[in-house]
Amino acid sequence: MKDVFCSLGSNLGDREHWLNSAVAALHDHPVYAIERAPIYETAPVGMVDQPSFLNTAVGFKTALDPQQLLSLILDIERDLGRKRRIKWGPRTIDIDIIFYGKEIIETEKLTVPHPRFAERKFVLVPLSDLIPNFIPPGFSLPVNKILQNCGDDSAIQKYETGNRPE
Repeated sequence: MKDVFCSLGSNLGDREHWLNSAVAALHDHPVYAIERAPIYETAPVGMVDQPSFLNTAVGFKTALDPQQLLSLILDIERDLGRKRRIKWGPRTIDIDIIFYGKEIIETEKLTVPHPRFAERKFVLVPLSDLIPNFIPPGFSLPVNKILQNCGDDSAIQKYETGNRPE
């Protein structure tokens, strides 16, 4: 069993619904002991002319290998209406594998730790809620210190769950 941490984000439609649906979909597969960080509202990164995101992080244990896990995540994204049309564009759901145990993985389709996690507050803040003292593979500092050193100054605030648009 590996400890896995993923970042989840949504900025289309009922964003909270999409995050909850993704976590529920994970429960339907061989992942165990799912922990979830609070939800945060964040400014978009990359393509900034789009709605703001809701982001969270989840941690769980799984016996799936990294490629099986990636396949599961891509299936969940597809089932929840994810369309990959514009890089960094709007999406119903985005699920990224940030850490897979203490492994460093570099394949054509998967890089873990996620290559830009240390540059993004929308990833680091929820991760810091779950695993503040975890030292990622290839790093010498724990997640909470990486967050303190992060140069990302984009807006992020805790989201009040159930605050759905009318």
